[in-house]
Amino acid sequence: MEVTDAELVERARSGDARALDELVRRHTDAAFRVALSYVREEDTARDVVQDAFLKAFRALETFRGDAAFKTWLMTITANEARGVLRKTKRWKEQPIEEAAPVPDDKIDPASAAVMSDEVGRARALLQSLPEKQRLSVSLRVDEGLSFREIGAVIGSSEGAARVNYFHGIRRLRELME
Repeated sequence: MEVTDAELVERARSGDARALDELVRRHTDAAFRVALSYVREEDTARDVVQDAFLKAFRALETFRGDAAFKTWLMTITANEARGVLRKTKRWKEQPIEEAAPVPDDKIDPASAAVMSDEVGRARALLQSLPEKQRLSVSLRVDEGLSFREIGAVIGSSEGAARVNYFHGIRRLRELME
């Protein structure tokens, strides 16, 4: 049976370094994607993630558990990323990495190539959406967060996160036509 984040947080509060390591292992990729969606530069996103984890671990005693640890960490990461942007006062475009579809023996190579092109196109078009729509779609699709969790990360209500997600999806569909 896998240990929950809540149990790891309690262990970490008691000084268990392995619990901290496990929290980092579980949530680094998601935090990186959130940071990257803001700062759009991999090195800067890595720095943001590192700072977010440091800030979270220093404040672990104040974590009440009202939200999931992941949501709390993603919120800290988003705040750190916004802080970096405020300090640098710039948005820098980042080349979009092509996302490859999951290999499937039932899909012929030509169909797989078309699917890969469409995924890459969708990822590129995602970058053209307004910030909150882009983040709402990314956090829902890539991270599987609930609308409540998305709202906490992007600094809006659950309803606003839901609206941003649906507007973002609708706009992506329009752009894909």
